[in-house]
Amino acid sequence: MAADHNHAHEPGGGHSGHNHGAGASSKRLGIALALTTAFLIAETVGAIAFDSLALLSDAAHMFTDSAALAIALAAVRIGQRPPDDKRTFGYRRFEILAAAFNAVLLFVVAGYVLVEGVGRFFDPRPVESLGMLAVAAAGLVINLISMRILAGGKDSSLNVKGAYLEVWADMLGSIGVIGAAIAIYFTGYYWIDPIVAIAIGLWVLPRTWILLRDTTHILLQGVPRGFDLKAIRSAMLDVEGVSGVHDLHLWSIAGDDASLTVHVIVDNERELDAVRQAAANMLASRFDIRHATIQTEAEPCGDGEELHD
Repeated sequence: MAADHNHAHEPGGGHSGHNHGAGASSKRLGIALALTTAFLIAETVGAIAFDSLALLSDAAHMFTDSAALAIALAAVRIGQRPPDDKRTFGYRRFEILAAAFNAVLLFVVAGYVLVEGVGRFFDPRPVESLGMLAVAAAGLVINLISMRILAGGKDSSLNVKGAYLEVWADMLGSIGVIGAAIAIYFTGYYWIDPIVAIAIGLWVLPRTWILLRDTTHILLQGVPRGFDLKAIRSAMLDVEGVSGVHDLHLWSIAGDDASLTVHVIVDNERELDAVRQAAANMLASRFDIRHATIQTEAEPCGDGEELHD
């Protein structure tokens, strides 16, 4: 049996573009972290001073923001390390682990707020509405600035996306707290405070689930979103000279990349190299898959299920 391999890599090795993007993400995350941490201290003091669960809920999310931003910043910087003999794919997967941890942390905080909110609904506590309003308004400004900073990198990094979602949740939380403070000031109904806190917790849960779902999919080495494995298999079978395809695998390291390995059975043993190159060119041009390892075979190697024309 004759077999050969082909490696089609990204131009320039794929590292310089990632390092540039990682550097930009690192700068965004650093600025947002400084702003968020500074306000977190002020909001926590305000929540205690004015005895507002809604403020405390917002401060809890602000804390997870700070933690998420700090972890994300560390993850991006660690992710820039080049591959070595122990980590042949490099350290970019650390970004996904950090994003998954952020999602779990948000679930825990939301659960605490929901439980505490139900308790306070049945036993409302007096809330200093004007102080609550002032702190929430300041928080809204910080959230808007942080969102603006993170918006540019949320589509290229799951870490930045996770941080962006948390700041987005905080922004809506600040708006909710502002509305609650105004309502309490004019009505004196203190039960509004835990209702808003519970609403904030319920709002953030579905978005947290989406982040956890996406990171888990990558950790399980699922097919990257946006790719149709059946279409890719069919396209490979359509390459001239290919009579079968098996052991086809497609996965992502950090959510913004795609790697593929496949065994291709070729009709004519003398055309192994030409067919391999044609398959690599098709994957790059049609599916934008530029990191592919293609093993060509004159007859099946016996690994995995065969698929023929």
